[in-house]
Amino acid sequence: MKRCSWVNENNLKYVKYHDEEWGIAHFDDAYLFEMLLLESFQAGLSWECILNKREAFRKAFSNFNYQKIANYQEKEINKLLENKDIVRNKLKIKAAITNAQVFLKIQKEYQTFSNYIWHFTNKKQIRNKKEHLVTSPLSDEISLDLRKRGMKFVGSKIIYSYLQAIGITNDHEKTCFLFKKDDNE
Repeated sequence: MKRCSWVNENNLKYVKYHDEEWGIAHFDDAYLFEMLLLESFQAGLSWECILNKREAFRKAFSNFNYQKIANYQEKEINKLLENKDIVRNKLKIKAAITNAQVFLKIQKEYQTFSNYIWHFTNKKQIRNKKEHLVTSPLSDEISLDLRKRGMKFVGSKIIYSYLQAIGITNDHEKTCFLFKKDDNE
């Protein structure tokens, strides 16, 4: 089975992520927050590194429960900074808390975060014609909006990667078994 060229075929977690999650449309707020948190920790690191630590992040960050994370205080921050199994970056840890707080505000405004994030494409999945993009006008727009709302570590590159992770953008390579042609191709 041919996969996207970026997949490390020797890492079963990576293969499973590619085959079962990446580029597939997700609408569940819990999953959307999980990916947002993980993508924000990826900044400056490889996705494979973060994916390998995913379960440690899950355990350290209250099973990605954004209501709990939004209320983290210094005690929780210090505990996270001592956790050798995750990325121990104080700015990213504080950003996770801030982002959880903003996530809740967006939920209140749009009923769900899913409604918010998917409204940018009218709930349609998109596929870019060029392969291996790292940003797009859509990621620029969403990044700007999230930063205006107070989120951190949500630059256009991170958001583009996030859009791929949650399936708003389906960028499987043409040689990948998960590639789907557009109706007009």
